[in-house]
Amino acid sequence: MAKKIVQIENVGQYFDTKNGRFVALRDVNLDIVEGESIALIGHSGCGKSTLLNLIAGLTHPTSGVMLCEGREIAGPGPERAVVFQNHSLLPWLTCFENVYLAVERVFAAKEGKARLKERTRAALELVGLAHAETKFPHEISGGMKQRVGIARALSMQPRILLMDEPFGALDALTRANLQDELMKILAATKATMVMVTHDVDEAVLLSDRVVMLTNGPAATIGEILEVDIARPRDRLALAHDPHFGDCRAAIMEFLYHKQLKRAA
Repeated sequence: MAKKIVQIENVGQYFDTKNGRFVALRDVNLDIVEGESIALIGHSGCGKSTLLNLIAGLTHPTSGVMLCEGREIAGPGPERAVVFQNHSLLPWLTCFENVYLAVERVFAAKEGKARLKERTRAALELVGLAHAETKFPHEISGGMKQRVGIARALSMQPRILLMDEPFGALDALTRANLQDELMKILAATKATMVMVTHDVDEAVLLSDRVVMLTNGPAATIGEILEVDIARPRDRLALAHDPHFGDCRAAIMEFLYHKQLKRAA
């Protein structure tokens, strides 16, 4: 039986604003097992990014319990790496230096500079950017910037990769190429992934389970869809796979019938 790596128990989150208390999440319960890929999907304002930030330890729940490997999530940690939609690269540093910063922070206390540089180069090679290590962010494309962001996250050797719409600002072809690369990387590293997405096809392609959140405020998990499609997955083959179509239809039914009808 697969080991639980994240446990979310009766979690709620509210924020006090000038207009009063805003309840973002309520009664969220979810177990994530080691090595699986989870997609969080729902309409804007349903708390997807809030839930991801709670797993990352960037914010703390108002109620309930958040555990990672059996210990309470009290803040950010190197076992949980985050990739945002905005790559967040430092413009005055090269691709190599941006990744090296993360490597140094995690491993410098126990490893020498030569090993840290090896780790940095290995991470850039993993995302196909060894040739661009001396380039600055303004010298590379948007897709390449996102690759550097992913390399930086992977360089920390995280147990969990947390991704907040990492491909949302990219053109369709670049997005598809990076999705394919991500599937290869996850297969190679065996990392657990939790991804926020608005894209139904992306959710089905990349995940083992799709967690669908109800409309906010006071959003919670509405349904969880098991994506029982064998890996490795080929996007062209899946276009003709009836099970892929069934999964896609189930998510669309939840998002655009059950939730929109409820909101009307």
